[in-house]
Amino acid sequence: MHIRRHLTALAVGGLLVTGCTGTGAPAPAPTSAPASAPSSGAKPSPAAGGSAPGLPASLTGQRPDWQRCDDIGGDWRCATVNVPLDHAKPTGATLPVALIRKEATDRKRRIGSLLFNFGGPGGSGVDILPELAGEYEALGERYDLVGFDPRGVSRSSGVVCRTDAEQAAAEARVDSTPDTPAEEAAYLKDAADFGAGCARRSGTVIPYTTTTATARDLDLIRHVLGDDKLRYFGISYGTQLGGTYAHLFPRNVGRLVLDAVVDPTADTAGHARHQTIGFQRALDNYAKSTGRTPAAGTARITTLLAMLDRRPLEVGDRRLTEGLAITGIAVTLYAESSWPLLTEALEAAESGDGGPLLRLADAYNDRDEQGRYATQSHSQRAISCADSSERPTAARAKALLPEFRRLSPVFGAFLAWDTAGWCAGWPVKGEARTPAASAPGAAPVLVVGTTGDPATPYEGAERMAEELGEGVGILVTNKGEGHGAYGTSACVTRTVDAYLLDGKVPAYGTTCG
Repeated sequence: MHIRRHLTALAVGGLLVTGCTGTGAPAPAPTSAPASAPSSGAKPSPAAGGSAPGLPASLTGQRPDWQRCDDIGGDWRCATVNVPLDHAKPTGATLPVALIRKEATDRKRRIGSLLFNFGGPGGSGVDILPELAGEYEALGERYDLVGFDPRGVSRSSGVVCRTDAEQAAAEARVDSTPDTPAEEAAYLKDAADFGAGCARRSGTVIPYTTTTATARDLDLIRHVLGDDKLRYFGISYGTQLGGTYAHLFPRNVGRLVLDAVVDPTADTAGHARHQTIGFQRALDNYAKSTGRTPAAGTARITTLLAMLDRRPLEVGDRRLTEGLAITGIAVTLYAESSWPLLTEALEAAESGDGGPLLRLADAYNDRDEQGRYATQSHSQRAISCADSSERPTAARAKALLPEFRRLSPVFGAFLAWDTAGWCAGWPVKGEARTPAASAPGAAPVLVVGTTGDPATPYEGAERMAEELGEGVGILVTNKGEGHGAYGTSACVTRTVDAYLLDGKVPAYGTTCG
């Protein structure tokens, strides 16, 4: 189970996860099957400035038909925009991308559209933006707030790889930190089976789910919405998408905010190492908040996990396994406000009640009370494995184990093994080892990093600012906890609002907190 890079918030006492989304309406399929898979291995080159270069008038001349949304009320309106399934064949098959919009309330001072991506990858902007719109009320006065489901996500030909029963069975039987040859074989077989399921159910789409393709979609959407420049707010994985867009279309960059930043220079092992450090750092800070030393807090949890590895806790007709417990612990570290939930869940598990930790894991895994799963994790893997050309082996994962266990006795083995399991046997070649983010000539881009972020550690923001280039990447540091700073840090919120609403670019290295 990959630790997700998206905006996750838990309301204390309510176990409400915003950013965990359903599958939505049935996903429309592409208009026809592709003739061939895309080439891989080379990073995409920047395009010259322009409205929407290289695309036919049938696409650039679209005008969204905004209608009331089927399942979302209020002032929100929904539409679709067709994009090329394969951008190398712009006159070929198309794929419908689902959009949602709430128009600016102050029409006289309207700036344009502000597009959002909340991360994942695989998060549905159509679902998430209305849920979180209250946080962006000030921006919504002068911007049309626009969310979208990226290609391969939910309503935009969403990738589906497994049935609910298959997913539940895998959670119950597969050890995500294998200790024996049999457990290793089962772990890798399950990963390969997942990829095979994606190929069977979504084989037309998965060769084309790269972030590069989505960035090209984003530029077409910008054009179709009537905006001369892109105004964009990307969170978590959405920062990778924003960096890719800036690289491809530097002349079309308007005002871009990247919050909770993915390191564009990290490879598969590098991302896993970052998260191992980041989640342990957050766990240490949690332990200190309870009056324990980091060492004592870690020892408490490793004792519990070792017990669950030997003998999972029965919870009705289900079991709290070591892997599910790690997932439940991780989800509470995305926001400091969720730490009390971790305290309650650990105390319950130590007393033999695995229910609270299992419910936390279910929230993260998008499993509802009826045992139905959303498909964000399916889209997440499809996008990640289309992006990355790396396919680490089990031997490489084992070589990482000593270092990762030293960095985090709680999360280390889990994340080391994940490097091998995530794209094992994936049926499509990936694009590149790391994404390109250099954007010479682009307008200034705000890059916001939080020092206590577990999922996208602060160092990623520093590297993104460097990769974007001098005068383009503008680093803003938030000294605090949690995944994402806007809406939780008043200082960051003011800084971002001044940039997006008034064009005020802060000094590089501005620090909040």
